[in-house]
Amino acid sequence: MKYLRYLVMLALVAGGIGAGNAAASTQACGSTDVALNRPATASSTENAGLPASAAVDGNPGTRWGSAFSDPQWLQIDLGSSRSVCQVGLSWETAYGKAFRIELSDDAATWRQIYDTTSGTGGTQTLDVAGTGRYVRITGTQRGTGYGYSLWEVAVRTTDGSGPVVPPTDPANPDFGPNVSVFSPSTPQADMQDRLDQIAAEMHTNQFGTQRYAVLWKPGSYTADVNLGFYTQAAGLGLSPDDVNLNGHVRVEADWLQQGDDPNNKGNATQNFWRSAENLAVTTPAGQIERWAVSQAAPYRRMHLKGAPEIQLWNGGDGWASGGLFADTKIDNTVVSGSQQQWLSRNSEFGAWNGSVWNMVFVGTTGAPAQHFPNPSHTVVAQTPKVREKPFLYVDAAGNYNVFVPALRSASAGTSWSHGPAAGSSISLADFFVVKPGATAETINAALEQGKHLLFTPGIYHLSDTIRVNRPNTVVLGLGLATLIPDTGQAAISVADVDGVKLAGLLVDAGPVNSPVLIQVGPAGSTASHTANPTSLHDVYARVGGAHVGKATVSLQVNSNDVIGDHLWLWRGDHGDGVGWTVNTAANGLVVNGNDVTMYGLFVEHYQQYEVLWNGNGGRTYFFQNEFPYDVPDQASWSSGGGTQGWAAYKVANTVTSHEAWGVGSYCFFSPNNSIVASRSFEVPDTAGVRFHDLVSVSLGGVGTIANVINTTGGTANAANQQRYLVSYP
Repeated sequence: MKYLRYLVMLALVAGGIGAGNAAASTQACGSTDVALNRPATASSTENAGLPASAAVDGNPGTRWGSAFSDPQWLQIDLGSSRSVCQVGLSWETAYGKAFRIELSDDAATWRQIYDTTSGTGGTQTLDVAGTGRYVRITGTQRGTGYGYSLWEVAVRTTDGSGPVVPPTDPANPDFGPNVSVFSPSTPQADMQDRLDQIAAEMHTNQFGTQRYAVLWKPGSYTADVNLGFYTQAAGLGLSPDDVNLNGHVRVEADWLQQGDDPNNKGNATQNFWRSAENLAVTTPAGQIERWAVSQAAPYRRMHLKGAPEIQLWNGGDGWASGGLFADTKIDNTVVSGSQQQWLSRNSEFGAWNGSVWNMVFVGTTGAPAQHFPNPSHTVVAQTPKVREKPFLYVDAAGNYNVFVPALRSASAGTSWSHGPAAGSSISLADFFVVKPGATAETINAALEQGKHLLFTPGIYHLSDTIRVNRPNTVVLGLGLATLIPDTGQAAISVADVDGVKLAGLLVDAGPVNSPVLIQVGPAGSTASHTANPTSLHDVYARVGGAHVGKATVSLQVNSNDVIGDHLWLWRGDHGDGVGWTVNTAANGLVVNGNDVTMYGLFVEHYQQYEVLWNGNGGRTYFFQNEFPYDVPDQASWSSGGGTQGWAAYKVANTVTSHEAWGVGSYCFFSPNNSIVASRSFEVPDTAGVRFHDLVSVSLGGVGTIANVINTTGGTANAANQQRYLVSYP
């Protein structure tokens, strides 16, 4: 067939086709369908069950169908300009007798590459020649009394291998303008000036589009790092002690008003989206360190030396709602102050002082003794199974690599303070370094070539899902790299394979509802991954706040054995594009896989079950939740059967084994304080389902939680704002 097509092309050239077309026509036509799962639109649809997308979904049993009139069109966005050599049309009975095919660079000006007035329907394979990003099939005369209907449209190109994925030089990678890399030869004044510029820009920039990473090569430095929004500070050594900062890496609570006093700016409850990682910090003699943060602000793989204490709030009367220490060593004392809740996992402290509602310590030395409540200290001696977050580092030869820590079982303390951490290194040459402006098509092409992904800081608008199909793939974000699915698809999906690592990403829902934002394993996944689980580290989802966003489910886990290591799933309660009917979002987390483990699970403000756990063998170590603030009335918020509201954490009635430690759920029904939630936690009454150290809180007494779990635990309301339960059943 290819030889015959080649002879036909030669005959056309001999018959007078111009030289420009002749060059294109002698190139081999690729076999890849570049229209597969691309965004598709149409002039009309016969009904909602026959959408334009069905013509490019690869499923021969679904189709697009138009209204019963002329003309009608179907348009496909290929994502970038392509040299189109063939279009395949699989017509349903309602075919086009007269139609044309056109290409465009901008979906406004069109160039015709094929037309006919004698179409016969069926399956047509049409050899064409032209270049453009958009393909449009326009029917001008129907072959039947119905509309136009296509089972599938395939587009093939002479560049069928896909877009070019640039190589990465591991000695001199291009991280783009939003990454600052400092070395011991960097003038200290220049370094501090850059740090101060970023700090000033990001101080109150809660929903801005700027993203930054500041990185230090191994060595010793003097710096004051005041971390604002969307800023990552990280060392580039194999151990935190390879990079020592004499000074501070801090977060202050000094910009957000607390209560009714405009002069009280000690509120840390919106100090989100920032991180400190893989650094040693030595504070000046006698000076404390401050890490006054709330959600999505991890202090990870850090070594704090010298400071007599680290304070987790403003040091006065300020509020705070964090937080996470992971794989961290603090030589002296942690003082938690007004922090409402905190998870410390695989860390080492000189001492810990403080408690409010829910302090959880898993595999942490120097933790206080188990006691719940008042003080509310939940202590689990060992972490059953965990993998630390992958990180970027520079080796002795000056080459960049990503270190992937090994899976650890029954562990306590850090992975690095008693000898080199176990794990493996991947050269940055094996990564596609993704920079803002990259398309989903190019990103997926890199994954298909076996590349890992390193997202540099920025905003990434996606017209298609990023599909991670190969086992052991690393997808690592720097500087809160943010993925926005613009077309109602998932931002990222992971196949049911071993050992994928997703880390350091914020997924921000787009204006078109996504059924799911992040999917780990397709529906019906059954494979066992106990020896090499997929893991998610510092992965965040947001629906509304920065703009109007909609997503039915933020994170869906279908694979077995998945590990979640610090997740914040947030339906926005403030900012832009928020409202009960505006940023709609049913569930934060849905778990369908078995033996899934979550460390540090923060899920807030969703409109139905915030966590819905359908799989067996699940475990959660620390859970923090706030019910949606903006419930307009009781009738708008009910899971049925006489239940008021929806439980924050629902374990399905079919589950026979599940266990959770240190779990808290709060309400603040500010528009309507008569709203009642029947319970925070809803679980089947079976011996294999057990909860330890639970708390429900009515914040300021605004609203009511009638029970902590099922029908047990008492009512949290204005009269009794906290209700604690040591265990259930």
